[in-house]
Amino acid sequence: MKVTVLYGGQSAEHDISILSAFNIISSLIRSNYQVDPIYIQRDGIWLKGAEINDFLDNADELKLNISSENVTYVDLAELANEKNIVFPVLHGPNGEDGTIQGFLEVLNLPYVGCGVSASANGMDKIVSKHLFSQADLPQLPYVAFTKHDWENNQEEYIQKCEGSLLYPLFVKPANMGSSVGISRVDNSHELTEAVEKALKFDRRIVVEQGITADECEVAVLGNSDVNISVVGRLVKMTDFYDYEEKYINNTVEMEVPANLPSEVVSSIQEYAYRAYKVIDGTGLARVDFFVTNNNDIYINEINTMPGFTEFSMYPVLWQATGIDERDLIEELIQLGLKHYEAKQNLWQE
Repeated sequence: MKVTVLYGGQSAEHDISILSAFNIISSLIRSNYQVDPIYIQRDGIWLKGAEINDFLDNADELKLNISSENVTYVDLAELANEKNIVFPVLHGPNGEDGTIQGFLEVLNLPYVGCGVSASANGMDKIVSKHLFSQADLPQLPYVAFTKHDWENNQEEYIQKCEGSLLYPLFVKPANMGSSVGISRVDNSHELTEAVEKALKFDRRIVVEQGITADECEVAVLGNSDVNISVVGRLVKMTDFYDYEEKYINNTVEMEVPANLPSEVVSSIQEYAYRAYKVIDGTGLARVDFFVTNNNDIYINEINTMPGFTEFSMYPVLWQATGIDERDLIEELIQLGLKHYEAKQNLWQE
């Protein structure tokens, strides 16, 4: 069986996608799959590389170039006719937000992971907060606004943030992952700068109440039958776990499983289940939480295509739960095929 691995993309998480794809392809090769790599360049050009049947030396080999041997432009008709299951290893906008999922639906191709609506709703921090509220999940206070709001009523929104939230605050683009475009701020001047920074990545902004708490994560796996992993905790050497600390300095250690009371673990797992269900998740997700010293729990966000890099929590959580990465990738493929078959049967009815 062949798997088409789709990676790269036009988001700020392009490089992370390549690292994730490298690890996933390694697991696929161990399971004797053949891999068709499709690389989406930063400029949006789709390139197909030669079939991969053996281990790659490093992730840089996945940065395809049209001038290289056996690299061609992607033929969409050929892609649709091959009917390979697609593993869209794409993080951030134009990949994790339902756009690629919708494209694959139009081509009638099976694929790994959440569908269109779940991907879009999980990616959008403002929409997901509304859904989490419907599922009665505890959240920190926040203020959301658009670029238009900010440009026309900047002082009003600064006052709104300062009137309903306490510093420190976290300013985030509504649609972005891997801590890209996120800032921690302690005063109105920093707030203004952080909003301007976040607006470079999205036209919608969310400003959240800061809190002194541990960041804990849990992995989800399944379609109708949902499985929840052990809980992991991030042991940080800095106050803010930003992109650079995550993927460049790597100053964060993972405590897996987290040293938490059993009732806190059970609550986190239950909240993760409810978050996954309320967005109609399928395949996989990672759900992130804050846990205070008093063991108060607040949901932070849900990620429908979590990273598979060497620094990523998702595969580590399943390893600690009893599923190694090779079996995890195999299960994700089978879940994708089952979801596709169920939809095909529904259409035939």
